[in-house]
Amino acid sequence: MIDPDDAAPDDVGALLGADGPFARELPNFAPRAAQQDMARAVAHAIAERETLIAEAGTGTGKTFAYLVPALLSGERVIVSTGTKALQDQLFFRDLPRVRSVLGSRVKTALLKGRANYLCLYRLDQTVRDGGSLDPAQSHQLAAIRQWSARTRHGDRMELAEVPEESPLWPRATSTPENCLGAECPFFDDCYVIKARREAQDADLVVVNHHLLFADLALKQEGFGEILPGAQAFILDEAHQVPELAGQFFSQSVSARQLSELGQDALTECSGITGAIGLLLEPVEALQEALKKLRAAMEALPARGPFAELDSRAVVRDGLRDLVELVATLSDQLASQADRSRGFANVYERSLSLSERLERVVEGQAGEARGVDVRWYELFPRGFAIHATPLDLAAPLRAMRERTQAAWIHTSATLSVGGDFGHFARQLGLEDPQTLSLESPFDYVRQALCYLPPGLPDPAARDYTDQVIEAVLPVLEASNGRAFLLFTSHRALRRAADLLRSRVPWPLFVQGEAPRHRLLEEFRASGHGVLLGAASFWEGVDVAGEALSVVVIDKLPFAAPDDPVLVARLEALEQAGINPFMGWQVPSAAIALKQGAGRLIRDVHDRGVLVLCDPRLLGKGYGKLFLASLPPMPRTREVIDVRAFFAQAQTG
Repeated sequence: MIDPDDAAPDDVGALLGADGPFARELPNFAPRAAQQDMARAVAHAIAERETLIAEAGTGTGKTFAYLVPALLSGERVIVSTGTKALQDQLFFRDLPRVRSVLGSRVKTALLKGRANYLCLYRLDQTVRDGGSLDPAQSHQLAAIRQWSARTRHGDRMELAEVPEESPLWPRATSTPENCLGAECPFFDDCYVIKARREAQDADLVVVNHHLLFADLALKQEGFGEILPGAQAFILDEAHQVPELAGQFFSQSVSARQLSELGQDALTECSGITGAIGLLLEPVEALQEALKKLRAAMEALPARGPFAELDSRAVVRDGLRDLVELVATLSDQLASQADRSRGFANVYERSLSLSERLERVVEGQAGEARGVDVRWYELFPRGFAIHATPLDLAAPLRAMRERTQAAWIHTSATLSVGGDFGHFARQLGLEDPQTLSLESPFDYVRQALCYLPPGLPDPAARDYTDQVIEAVLPVLEASNGRAFLLFTSHRALRRAADLLRSRVPWPLFVQGEAPRHRLLEEFRASGHGVLLGAASFWEGVDVAGEALSVVVIDKLPFAAPDDPVLVARLEALEQAGINPFMGWQVPSAAIALKQGAGRLIRDVHDRGVLVLCDPRLLGKGYGKLFLASLPPMPRTREVIDVRAFFAQAQTG
């Protein structure tokens, strides 16, 4: 076992070197200077409680580079990842390997949000109410019941046969609103409580960004904490943090939350004398008001600034009525709160929702939040209203200062043309330590960047048609094996329609099957063409020959209908900063790096990156995008693409 006292920052790098234990004990482990440099920087940041931004190119091995110093630090460390899938990979695959090589006895724990754990009380309720289920759901409920008798951790991830999107899961898991807490009859066997206790006792806890920010936001509100206090926070996939932080420092209320509040209030009336007579009328009035309000919003865009709602008298009046109806329901629930633990819970929810609703509708930001951007979004049968802080830097800075801990942010995509200023500004990081580590991949030999000539302006009506025409010769040269990324779902659908009748390879189109299944089938096909947008720009990891081409249709500028973005850009302009070059270009450059990063995933990969947007060469800011990409040769000639793939076949 390696003694933490012997693992000073300089020595941490040596552990990952050619003469270290990882090279000796792990098959196929390749020592990398960049990985060793990052490990030293992370060890130093933890020891000195510093803030570090570490950009590590694909293939650096950043997971080991932060796990080794974290386990040897002797400090309590929270490691946060971008998704639950990455969280599981880190905890069940990477962490055991590193612990084994180090001989580490550090206590570790995995902690997810409560919706990932089976709730025995909710399951019991659903079983009792089983008559309302269709045959498929009855089968899934039986599977959940059988699993509940043998699971140790109650983590939904263990039960693959019930799909993640099954409507049964919300009925067999809890939310902060419907959890009965210590008064629950199943409290002693609660999986959420067990997972939290393990996290409280552990020295290294693996979480995801959603949970981390939910907890830190709760701490800020004074509700207590889920996660233990830590001396270091390591945020992997840190490029996702600005957007997620915006969600968690927002105040939001949805029609669904209010409707469920009413339904749950009526459910609690069962067996309680006089309750239904008191609550039926206010609940029915609330449900009717929600329907009328959603109908009044029908002609509005899918999302927009709150001023759009205020400008329509019927919507404005409907929101004011809603505030009063929720306050009335809350008053009625107060008289029932001491009659059952369920009623007490529903009453607490009604107070919270009533306060939030009034705050968003009336635009009361509160001193600590600064200026809020109020906005709305519509869903097929509902809506949500939000108040998001215009400047996230201030609450994030205050949050970090309270922790008095090291904060380490790492990702393959944090800088723009080598500059970390945009990322640091978004998070309010002042004078952080920075580290930029090049990928060990040989992009000059392994990759080619093709910029098709003759494409029209991306705003042209037939732009997607022209993109497909330009891409077809590339697909022929690569024999499929391609991933086409689009900046809009409309362009994605148009491209899919055009390709169906024109290519002999199997097409895998986002939205036609769950993401994980599309990726599995694409890998297995060998020559497939995968089309994706939005979430497919990152987290897609297909090493080997199944993926040899990545096509990007346009520069991924954020949607101009995002009301929070519009308000931020206006504020930047008022502060004398060019919002396009100061915000929109850097954000899009980081997103482009994410998409381009899908191409080369290991030292044996070879592939062509096709960037279709003519603004890359026609506009001055195009140079900044190109400078942010890995150093691969560029061409405008399709003959070079054919030669690249012909060389692979003869090599």
